[in-house]
Amino acid sequence: MKKIRTVFYNLSAWGSGLCLIAMTSLILAQIVARFSGVVIPSSEDFAGWLLSATIFFGLAYTFNVGGHIRVTILLSRLPAKAQSVMEFVNLLVALAITAYLAYYTAYTVYESFVYEEVTDTYLAVSLGFIQLPMAIGSLFLFLSVLDSFITMLMGETPNYITHENELELLSEK
Repeated sequence: MKKIRTVFYNLSAWGSGLCLIAMTSLILAQIVARFSGVVIPSSEDFAGWLLSATIFFGLAYTFNVGGHIRVTILLSRLPAKAQSVMEFVNLLVALAITAYLAYYTAYTVYESFVYEEVTDTYLAVSLGFIQLPMAIGSLFLFLSVLDSFITMLMGETPNYITHENELELLSEK
């Protein structure tokens, strides 16, 4: 099971990284092309869509390694048992929110394909393909929160807390 988790989170990180590389390459190609007097059609649009894909693909990995900003000022002042209960409640709320997000982003993609919607840019591209990384990234985030929730139900410490504690120890040195 640990190997599947590792592959899952690495897939999320790699998807994000590859989109970032593609976006950077596209922007650099556009810069070089402009010096040559050539314009790459809709390059700004594709760069924006790749930025969105970069963000959404990276959500699950970032959550797992404790990279999301959490305001723990109240949480850190609670007794250990109360902290555990609050973390459980936080994960339950996060699970509901990410489930809602994953469902509606997937439904939006579905509707875009059903109604054959296309972008209103210079190059008409199926809107469903543009929205698909957002739906996949949202699903990955939901699965990541679910993984942490199940880990906590089993009485273990979720990865994001473990990594967060490691970062606190490093900052104190």
